[in-house]
Amino acid sequence: MALRKLGQDPDSPDGKSPTVYLDEKTGHYVLQGWKVTDTERLAQMDVPEYETVIEFPRRMMRFFPEVKDVGTTDA
Repeated sequence: MALRKLGQDPDSPDGKSPTVYLDEKTGHYVLQGWKVTDTERLAQMDVPEYETVIEFPRRMMRFFPEVKDVGTTDA
């Protein structure tokens, strides 16, 4: 798997997370964020045993190419 880092949160207190990666083989995004452990929030979701839930700040959306390219034109 070839992961390409697309962006890292410049406001992260420790400079390590959250981070957006692109798996260049599958075309899927891989997200690193804060693990959700709040039972009240988790109870509102149907999360299978083989999945996990992370919290990801809205400000990080700018690193997704689909969002970054909105409003641009090819010249």
